[in-house]
Amino acid sequence: MGTDSCNIEVTVGSNDPDLVRRSAKPEGTIVNINGVKIGGEAIVVMAGPCAVESEEQLAETARLVAASGASLLRGGAFKPRTSPYSFQGLGVQGLEMLARASKATGLSVVSEVMDTRQVETVARYVDILQIGSRNMQNFPLLKEAGISNMPILLKRGMMATLDEYLNAAEYILSHGNPNIILCERGIRTFETSTRYTLDLNAIPMLKQRTHLPVIVDPSHGTGIRSLVPTMAKASIAAGADGLLIEVHYHPEEALCDASQSLFPEDFDILMKDLEKVAEAIGRRIHKL
Repeated sequence: MGTDSCNIEVTVGSNDPDLVRRSAKPEGTIVNINGVKIGGEAIVVMAGPCAVESEEQLAETARLVAASGASLLRGGAFKPRTSPYSFQGLGVQGLEMLARASKATGLSVVSEVMDTRQVETVARYVDILQIGSRNMQNFPLLKEAGISNMPILLKRGMMATLDEYLNAAEYILSHGNPNIILCERGIRTFETSTRYTLDLNAIPMLKQRTHLPVIVDPSHGTGIRSLVPTMAKASIAAGADGLLIEVHYHPEEALCDASQSLFPEDFDILMKDLEKVAEAIGRRIHKL
């Protein structure tokens, strides 16, 4: 007789790396950022501009996202850009602005690090080191992130499978750093109507396979401002532990990713809508 495929059981994550797999820590990992717990019952929203452009731009955007209920401030001081002629960020000057904005608003800061030589410098100014999509398999950087013991926000590579993604996280864990936040940010597919294809399947799959908290970046996942609120709400409904959202006080003037950055008033509306979605699934939005 033939085998009925419906009766075959597959253990999800049974072949995952030792440290990252769900069974290594069944209760789940909670990453504590100055009292903001990522991976617990509360959903955490990180918001701010794609890049730090000026003191006024960052200070005003930080003030507005804090007033709307964001718990962390995002902003790039070092920016990986496809074209060498695009704005690359303000470097250390941008980090200093982030530190001042953090002090003024009480928001902890997440910012990207692109090179092993930047880790020590960036870590002096921020609370979470972001490893971006293009660096997901930069193995020397992953090892340095593990040694640093700083909280790490690890974005999924734009063409990475979940197996490859979890192995990247394993690099960091294997070098002694348990403070990892996974971030689904969309993958490159044949579809061209959006910047990337936001893989909502990844949220519950990662939650089954790993003990690490999972957040979503709907800004990069869509690349289209009008789609960001819908996909942010869908991400929370799918089980995400948080969101990473681009907000700019004047998006039309943004030096990078202008088309996907929310206006502050739209972010404020979204935060109110997220509270309703979180309540519907038995969770809540973290508020400082």
